[in-house]
Amino acid sequence: MQADNFEVLQKLLKQRSGLVVSPEKAYLLESRLMPVARKWSVKGLDELVALVRAKRDEKLLQDITEAMTTNESSFFRDTRPFDQFKSVVLPQLMEQRASRRHLRIWCAAASTGQEPYSLAMVLHEERVRMNGWRVEILGTDLSTEVLDKARDGVYSQFEIQRGLPITYLVKYFRQDGDKWLLSPEIRQMVDYRPFNLLEDPTALGRFDIVFLRNVLIYFDRPDKASILGRVAKLMPSDGVLYLGGAETVFGISDRFKPVEGQRGIYQPTSDAEPSSAGRQAAAF
Repeated sequence: MQADNFEVLQKLLKQRSGLVVSPEKAYLLESRLMPVARKWSVKGLDELVALVRAKRDEKLLQDITEAMTTNESSFFRDTRPFDQFKSVVLPQLMEQRASRRHLRIWCAAASTGQEPYSLAMVLHEERVRMNGWRVEILGTDLSTEVLDKARDGVYSQFEIQRGLPITYLVKYFRQDGDKWLLSPEIRQMVDYRPFNLLEDPTALGRFDIVFLRNVLIYFDRPDKASILGRVAKLMPSDGVLYLGGAETVFGISDRFKPVEGQRGIYQPTSDAEPSSAGRQAAAF
């Protein structure tokens, strides 16, 4: 690909999604955008960029952005965050929210739904203890295509094998040919909507728990700081933020502090009184 065409795609992706594609990662453009080129009936990335220059078609720009920002996901990814959620975070917040029995959870960059559905299954397992509680799980992503797949709750054998405990597979999935269908009771616990992390999330409401795992690594430092600042405004002082194992707030933002003894978990440094409000909720 010609250097000036690489710069066009580089600037396009940074502007629309915040994704930073350095020259040493140019190979990602080739692997992820060739299907887009074929879809638009052009032979390669240089011709794809020529089409961008000529048409500025919003659907074309969206296809390019979604192809580059669709990230891999798996059920119960890394395991530890979900163990922390069940044994540490959930019990503490249930005690702190005992008077109103309402929790809101946001999974940012939810991709094809494995993370929010993993949380939904954990919560469903706790339904006796959480009798009378309302819990909302919101999954957002820039890509409308992956959100459609998440809503469908249909997964391949390969996707099912990655991280899903066999007990959950038996309880919550039904096999249909070479696909596995997630049960309606789990799917209805999660609401999905498109959202760009570069935008103001205020309209999403306030959240007790935010999963922002393995997302910030794709942004430059100023965008990371801005995203963390906006997320902090949505959370009460006792709220909980999850980041990925390779991510940190140190040297980026002073809006969050690490939770002692709990790797990957952070709390806002300051905020208003605890709050939990929103629309759709799952009752236990």
